Amino acid sequence: MPLLELDDVVKEFGGLVATDHVSLDVNEGEHLSIIGPNGAGKSTLINLVTRMLDVTDGDIRFKGDSIVALEPHEVVQRGIGKSFQTASIFPELTVEENAEIAALAAEHGEFRFNFLKHLRDYTEVSDLAHRTLDAVGLLEKVDRRAADLPYGDKRRLEISIALASEPDLLLMDEPTAGMSPEETQSTVDLIEELKEELGLTIVLVEHDMEIVFSVSDRIAVLNRGEIIAEGTPDEVQGDPDVQEAYLGGVEL
Repeated sequence: MPLLELDDVVKEFGGLVATDHVSLDVNEGEHLSIIGPNGAGKSTLINLVTRMLDVTDGDIRFKGDSIVALEPHEVVQRGIGKSFQTASIFPELTVEENAEIAALAAEHGEFRFNFLKHLRDYTEVSDLAHRTLDAVGLLEKVDRRAADLPYGDKRRLEISIALASEPDLLLMDEPTAGMSPEETQSTVDLIEELKEELGLTIVLVEHDMEIVFSVSDRIAVLNRGEIIAEGTPDEVQGDPDVQEAYLGGVEL
């Protein structure tokens, strides 16, 4: 049974169909990338899985159970984590405090913002925060204010926040957007480490085709809300429909 199943998923915004009867499976332990031209519906699809958007029609199942009626925090508690297209951090707090907030939410569910003074009372929260920071290479920067981090490290911190829920499935929406070549390569290395060392199932939305073809086990291609191709990197790269969607028929 696939870890994640999208079954005939439709999302409409008024008269606009953003995803058009999308069916897609994600198997445990694999790295699936979703690609497509701007406006193809990629981020919409991710937001449907995380329940940030409601499905118009169809079903989404995780570990065999439908999640379309769940709240976003309930989806996280089921085992789905997400890193966003732009870094979602608390800039005035330290790296460690950002990770501890995420770890506290993961360990204890929803919380109120009067809890910061109690963070050190939760040994398991501190341990989890440090494990996630170590996984993304930020353990030596725990005392740095998040706002003072280089952009690439801010994105790493945001990935650490996603890892604090100890997800079985990690959704990554444009993780290298705005990065320098050096930061991009560092993030690619991190993605590969997360899959190999933590055994995470990863769904990646990414615009950089070089990255997609290098890290993916399988690729699904969206165009105008529909999946037009699906397969290994080699299969997708040589697909004429994909070439037409991206470059008017020029080979990728």
